[in-house]
Amino acid sequence: MTKKSLLKGAVVMAAAGMIVKLLGAVFRIPLANMIGSVGMANYSPAYSIYAFLLVFATAGIPVAISKMVSERYAVGQFSEAERVFRISRKLMMVIGVTGFLILFFLGDLIADIINMPGSALSMKTTSIALLLVPIMSSYRGYFQGMQDMRPTAVSEVAEQSFRVLFGLLLAHFLMADQFDILGYSSAERGAAGGCFGASAGSIGGLAVMLIVYMLARKGIKRRIEKEETSEKEPAKDILKRIAAIAIPITIGSAIMPIVNLIDAAMVKTRLLVAGFDSITAEGLYGQLVGFAAPIIQFPQVLMTAIVMSLVPMVSAANKLNNREELHGHISLGMRMTTIVAFPAAVGMFVLAEPILLLLYAAQKESAVSAAPCLQIYAIGFVFLAIITTMTGALQGIGKQQLPVINLCIGLIAKFVLTWVLTAIPFMNVKGAVIGSATTYLIAMILDIIAVKKYSGVKFPVSLAFVKPLISSFVMGAVVILAYKGLYAVTGSNSISTMIAIVIGVIVYGLMIIRTKTISRDEMTGISAGRKLAAICDKLKLW
Repeated sequence: MTKKSLLKGAVVMAAAGMIVKLLGAVFRIPLANMIGSVGMANYSPAYSIYAFLLVFATAGIPVAISKMVSERYAVGQFSEAERVFRISRKLMMVIGVTGFLILFFLGDLIADIINMPGSALSMKTTSIALLLVPIMSSYRGYFQGMQDMRPTAVSEVAEQSFRVLFGLLLAHFLMADQFDILGYSSAERGAAGGCFGASAGSIGGLAVMLIVYMLARKGIKRRIEKEETSEKEPAKDILKRIAAIAIPITIGSAIMPIVNLIDAAMVKTRLLVAGFDSITAEGLYGQLVGFAAPIIQFPQVLMTAIVMSLVPMVSAANKLNNREELHGHISLGMRMTTIVAFPAAVGMFVLAEPILLLLYAAQKESAVSAAPCLQIYAIGFVFLAIITTMTGALQGIGKQQLPVINLCIGLIAKFVLTWVLTAIPFMNVKGAVIGSATTYLIAMILDIIAVKKYSGVKFPVSLAFVKPLISSFVMGAVVILAYKGLYAVTGSNSISTMIAIVIGVIVYGLMIIRTKTISRDEMTGISAGRKLAAICDKLKLW
């Protein structure tokens, strides 16, 4: 597996991820404007519960499938790779049925436990997704293990498209006055309609994966027929191996959704202690989870794209005991992470309020109030981005339990800081964000130490950290000056923000080329990279 393979896989997933996130913005932003902060306070806990239950099917097992399929493809065991997929698919079906039953029949009880009774209806409308997404994830893991990211990319776009279309339509439809007879408030009904989008999306995404798999069957069969080895691993051994890989990853992935659920109860309780009334407390919490937190998900999708490409490639190199290739993949993964994370964090920090006002124009007061939270999130995003990539590297070398342990250590600080700071009136919900950022910082340091210890990799400090950071600071200075100048001339936040962002992208691109943060060879290894390199050649930027 070459450096270009990693770059191309990451670019494919990143492109799909950005489309998905843009569609998500088309969904979350109108939804927040439509149902308000109280409606988002009902939507977010239900979606957090859904995300938590979904972790058991979409976190560890697909990674295990990808890793095991990649290892078998590396040594020519194509039939065994197919068996891994089929066995795991059956396991996913069982998990899906279990998740559906829990969320549909216990939704009211769960909503009462977390002190958010208005989210019960939303939980029920989300339950269908828990039935189908696990099955879809097994197909995605199989193709990722074959180093083919395109099926996952296409299905993700289809899934999100269905979610946006049906979620917004139903949210708008259910908020009508004639549905008052159902006994739920308009905010509760709107949130439930929005949550149903996840169920609609699962139907569209699964349909795409089934079509892709049927089209790929001939090629898979040809590889199996040409296979020289006839080794057959017992099904119980495959299940044990899946469990050994998936359980630590699943536990680690479940930690943050659990924290979000605890936040849903803890933050409101501590805000009441700080002297806020119940409605104000719910509104502040809604600003945190419905306005500031979603912005971080845009650049985070790029980190996920890197990891999806990184895990199977690191696994294959580790299986073949190719240390040079192993080190190359991990080092490049870190570089790709910082090249994306640093400018994203700086941009979100300097333009926090303008970005929120641009996206949530109908909720200006909430947008302005949420800006400090976004700035703290921006700092924490750098730590989270590196954690994501280091977690992928540790999973690839068979140390998937370490990120879990490291994150748990960091969470001690999270609970202490959230409990103490959120009860301070001027800190309020910012205390929860500071707690999260501190968690990421501690876990990041421990993850980097673990990766260096168990892989022996040495990260290029100048290329991976110094140059991207300098380029990001230069970009940030230009962006804030551009925004202020444009706003003074136009008086329009929307125009000024969008133009400033475009200027920032151009400035950062020029900086990483001039500082040689990315080489010409690396640029030509990605889609459309040759054209970009040719343009840079003409402009004599190298």
